[in-house]
Amino acid sequence: MTAPPNPLYQPLRLPQSRHLPVRGLQVHLTQWGTPQPGQAPLVMVHGFMDVGASFQFVVDAMARSGDANRCIVAPDWRGFGLTTAPAGTDAYWFADYLGDLDAIIDALSSDAPVDLLGHSMGGNVVMTYAGVRPQRIRRLINLEGFGLPDLPPADAPKRLATWLDELKTVQSLKPYASLAEVAQRLRKNNPRLPADKALWLAGHWSEATADGLWRLRADAAHKRINPVPYRAADAIATWQCISAPLLWVQGQASRLDAHWGGRYSLAEFQQRLAHVPDVRQVQLADAGHMLHHDQPEALAAALEAFLDQA
Repeated sequence: MTAPPNPLYQPLRLPQSRHLPVRGLQVHLTQWGTPQPGQAPLVMVHGFMDVGASFQFVVDAMARSGDANRCIVAPDWRGFGLTTAPAGTDAYWFADYLGDLDAIIDALSSDAPVDLLGHSMGGNVVMTYAGVRPQRIRRLINLEGFGLPDLPPADAPKRLATWLDELKTVQSLKPYASLAEVAQRLRKNNPRLPADKALWLAGHWSEATADGLWRLRADAAHKRINPVPYRAADAIATWQCISAPLLWVQGQASRLDAHWGGRYSLAEFQQRLAHVPDVRQVQLADAGHMLHHDQPEALAAALEAFLDQA
């Protein structure tokens, strides 16, 4: 007898889906609730190859613990999810994420600071933004946004040459035969992701096309290398300007040392993090890089304790 299919995850707190004009784009926002008097909205920004709806599980966990009224907004970055890609884009620039975020925060809360959370690539963006716009942030949260290895100046010419070569190469993303295959891909990347949540997330991560395949909601141009070298000294100088309290959250099973093959270590990251004036650190057990999927309840508890403290 064939086992019944896994039921689809049922969100507890239903969001609103809307678009916001930002710098010539229609940026898609997933929004839970409306702004509350005297409470800063919580802006959550996702990582590379992800979407704003990815935060649904932790939003639901917050609601289950009694935080069901907070206004939470999760944009899709340009070229991801339901946000349009700029016409003719052949590469993406880190500074554009900052420009988009600045405009989004102005539109959401023009006269008061916000609480700002970022995961992975989004964590790197919010750290930089909080250093250059410190007055716009009340509380700052970084989920596994470690930054990148310091690029030696001697490597810069080769990196630019690689970028030029990649501009001449057509980029593509693998299509999938079914939504279930997309869900399988998500679980292959993260075995801790339950099947019901994987299938639900796959419906936001991809879309059916006229040829009967499922394609990822991401611009393939994201695969091209960033030609701008990452300088640790620049990041540290910016992080030193952060004035908001920072909550750094890491999955206990996250393996930064192994990821970069010795080029960048957790110890080096901690040296950089020490330059941020006010840091609280939390490590979540049985969680990897996608800790908002792996342990949404534990993450929700850490967020609420941090956001609601005097």
